[in-house]
Amino acid sequence: MNIKLKQYQKEANKTQLANAEPYQIIQMLMAGVMDSLAIAKGSVERGDLELKSSSLSKASSIIVALRSSLDLNVDSEIPDNLNALYEYMGDRLVDASVEKDTGAIDEVSDLFREIKSAWDEIPMEARIDAEKQRAVIAS
Repeated sequence: MNIKLKQYQKEANKTQLANAEPYQIIQMLMAGVMDSLAIAKGSVERGDLELKSSSLSKASSIIVALRSSLDLNVDSEIPDNLNALYEYMGDRLVDASVEKDTGAIDEVSDLFREIKSAWDEIPMEARIDAEKQRAVIAS
């Protein structure tokens, strides 16, 4: 990819991130995981170990960030389940990296796609309520 195009994309992402709401930021992070996993799988298939490593590392880092953002004090089993699932995904990505295993990448992609799909379906009213609650807690 052309260096100027990469720089443009990087700046466009920064601008989009600066103007995004928390819900949208999570959507962007989730899309980043899915993109990185697709790149990693293609890299394994082509034998491009450097790109495989950087793509799996990026996906793992985003999953760690998502995991660390969970509020485990919420009176719900959802954060605990996500925490365990994110931990499992991280372990499977280590397996994928060490074993050059596209099956492990596919497994994580499938699991993550389900989480992303559920996130994308959160109704607007619920997003607005969550943002209001976050604003009250922050003040």
